Formats: sequence, structure tokens, C-alpha cells
Amino acid sequence: MQQPSAKPNNRNNTLLVGIIAGIVSGALVGGFWPEAGLSVKFAGDLFIRFLMMIVMPLIVAAMVSGIARLGDIRQLGSLGTRTLGYYIGTTGLSVLTGILLVLWIQPGKAGLEHSKESITRADAKYRIEGNTIRMEASELPDSDLTTSTLHLLDRNLSASIDSVQRSGGTILITASGWTRRAEAVSPPEGEGAGIRLDRQPDARFMQEKRGIGDILKEVISGLVPSNIFKAMANNDILPVVTFSLLLGAALSMTGEAGRTAIMFFNSLNEAMMKIIHLAMQVAPVGIGALIAGRLGEAGGFGGFWPELQQLGKYAATVIGGLAIHSLVTLPLLLKLLGKRSPSGYAVRTFPALFTAFSTASSSATLPLTIECAEEKNGISKRTAGFVLPLGATVNMDGTALYEAVAVIFIAQMNGIALGPPELLVIFLTATLAAIGAAGIPEAGLVTMVLVLKAVNLPVEGIALILSIDWFLDRCRTTVNVWGDSVGAGIIDR
Repeated sequence: MQQPSAKPNNRNNTLLVGIIAGIVSGALVGGFWPEAGLSVKFAGDLFIRFLMMIVMPLIVAAMVSGIARLGDIRQLGSLGTRTLGYYIGTTGLSVLTGILLVLWIQPGKAGLEHSKESITRADAKYRIEGNTIRMEASELPDSDLTTSTLHLLDRNLSASIDSVQRSGGTILITASGWTRRAEAVSPPEGEGAGIRLDRQPDARFMQEKRGIGDILKEVISGLVPSNIFKAMANNDILPVVTFSLLLGAALSMTGEAGRTAIMFFNSLNEAMMKIIHLAMQVAPVGIGALIAGRLGEAGGFGGFWPELQQLGKYAATVIGGLAIHSLVTLPLLLKLLGKRSPSGYAVRTFPALFTAFSTASSSATLPLTIECAEEKNGISKRTAGFVLPLGATVNMDGTALYEAVAVIFIAQMNGIALGPPELLVIFLTATLAAIGAAGIPEAGLVTMVLVLKAVNLPVEGIALILSIDWFLDRCRTTVNVWGDSVGAGIIDR
């Protein structure tokens, strides 16, 4: 059996070293020289725009070619039907695990709490200069104040915040509409100490209570676009996913007449993979610039410390979800449906799992995954030859779970309240996005843009999690390969 070549491993290791170097460099620049960090932030913004640019063509190409690759879906037979059922089912279970865990742990809890409660800094010193209140960034490390009402505790005054500007270690707050006990007063002057912020939730997702029937009707209606090109232009993700799946299924049933179109989408998909590889070549620079800019906005290391603590909770949530899915859900399915010992099966799959962790690529690990399945776990060549290559393309349990957790974490950090409709859209989009997630390092970043846009969340929130993504990418890839291997054991029976 062919072993994974050294070339992909060396390329992936070089990318890992580059990303780590970018993270360290960006952290040092933004942490010690905040203004320099702000000046290079534009390079990170370009990287995010680059990712957004390729989302729509990637969805269409990956999903059409992925479905068409199955052949005529009317003739899949029991092997194909069970394989697809297993992949969709386990991916859905992983996403559900991630959603429940992130809602329970709430790693972005500070942002969510601030959307509902007051922030009080009784000793925070301020100086009033005209219509502007000047403070040290260390007095108020919270990054999003634009939806707040400002109270000067020592003067019993209140005002609405119009804008917030961070410059190095200083925060400049422009406020208007000063009142004392609900009566309008003139703007204050001088210096003082003690403030309170009454933060308001983001109004985008403050929706009235609706029944489950209304929620399902809204989601289902959103799956069918009146104009597919308008949906693409408006970044409406779910209707584009629906169209792509239908087009791929239709082309698979057209036989010879559809072969040219399938070849076109296959070529387009390969081209998109090349573009993603190109994006990954500049990823160290883009990630470093985003981290430098984020630290610059926070005024350096001191202002970023609260977010760094939340980032640790986020990473722990993702790893916890991956552990539950890989150590509980998948072994239980293997035991009940595959009638195999999960521990022994896992030990014999370890070479593939270690390779997946080191390369962060399920595609590069595929030859070794097949070898472990056939030669060590006794999976038939027919099953392994169909289930595992297909799984390396469309089955991304770990990636889907990670995307669901990351998107909800970003919402929590921004104080955005997600209701049942948004959570349902996240569940559907993260599950379907696994089909379009390429089996290459960091491809989950591209499909995360897809999920964020589906619920209209700020794509810029990705900047916060990039510093830890290189490690989580290896963890979720390992779970992806383990899910493929468990699927082969279940389907073979």
C-alpha cells in the first residue's frame, strides 16, 4: 500500500512553522507597539477579503463535484446509501455536540454578559476634553463600547456613546445627550473617577418569540431562492448550497450528456483548491497582521488579556467537544452498529491518526488510513476503497463541530444574542459545509466564512481565533480521519 509522500508532509510542516512565526511576530508587534500593529492591520483585512472572495465558487464547485463523484445517485445501492447516511448522521451529531457544549460553557461569556448587564469600574480615572472622555486602555479593556450608555458615577451623569477610538494605550470616547436623573444638562468638564457602562444587545438577532413551526417554515423557505445569482451576490449561503446539491445530483443522472459539465466543475474544484493553497501560502502574513491589529486595538498585551483568557476557554470547549465525539459517540456507534471493539480498532488505527495530527490533512493521510483499515482492521477492499476516499472528501466531523463552536463563540464575544432560528441555521450550514471543506490544512477557515455569513455575523471575528487555530486544525483533522475509519468498520458489516 502506498505511503503518504514526504512532499505533502514537508509542505504542511513548513506551513505550520510559518503560521507559528506569524502568530509570534504579530503578537510581539501588536503587544509592544500597538500603533505599529494598527498600521499593519490592513494586510490581515486583505487576507479575510481573500477568503470571502472564494467562498461562493468553492461552495458550487466542491458540492457539485462531490455529489457527481458518487455516480448516478439512483444506482448507489446499499453501500452508497449507508455510507452517505452514516456521514450525514455523524456530522450532524458532532455539530449538535459542539452547539450544546458551547451554549453550556459559554467561552465568550464576558461578551454575552456585557450585552445584558452593566460594567462598573469604580476607580477608573477619566479626563473630559470637550465632547471627548479620555481614559487609559488598562482602565477599560473591553473592546466593544459602541452600543453602551456611559455613566459618570462621581457626577451622577449619563450619556449615549457615539464613537470609540483606541490609540495606543488610550481610549477616546465621544458621547452626547448628557442627562442627570433623566433631565438634559450641559456637557461636563474636568477630571474624575468611576464609570459604569450599560451595554445593549445587538439588535440584529433580538427577535420575537415564535413557534417551532414558524422557525422551520422560515428556514425551509430560505433554502429555495427566487434568483440563484441574486442569492450569490447577497452572500445567501443556504440557497446556494441547495442549488449546488441539486445540480450535482441532476448531473450525476444525465449520463454521457452531463459528463462535460461534471468535468468543468471538477476542474473548477481543483482550481479552487489551488487558490486555497495560495491563500495558505500568505496565511502566515495575514494571520500575523490580524493578530497585530487586534492587539493594537486593545492597546497592547494588557488590554488583550481578558480576550486571551476567553480564547483559552474557547480552545478547551472545542477540544472537549472533539473528545466527546471521538471518545464517546463514535466508539459507541462502532460497538453497537459495527460489532467491533473500539479500543482495539483505535489502536490499530493509531498510525493514521498520528499522521493526521502531524499533517493536518485528511487527504494526505488517506493512503495510510486505507492501509490500517484493510491490513490491520480487516476491512474489505471494496468497502475501504469506497468509504474512505469519499470520507476524506465529504466527511468532516471535527471540522463541522469546530465551525459551530467558533461561530457561536464569535457571537458571544460580540454580545450578539442567537435565537433558535440562528442556531438551526448554524446546525444546517455547519453540517453541509463539511461537504465543501477541502482535506487540506486550514481549509476550515474558508468554510467558517460560509457559516458566519449564513447568520450575518462579523467575519472579522475570525481574527481572534487565528492564534490557536493551527493547533485546533490538527485536533479536528485527527477526529475527521477517526470518523472515516469508524465509518468503514460500520459500513463493512
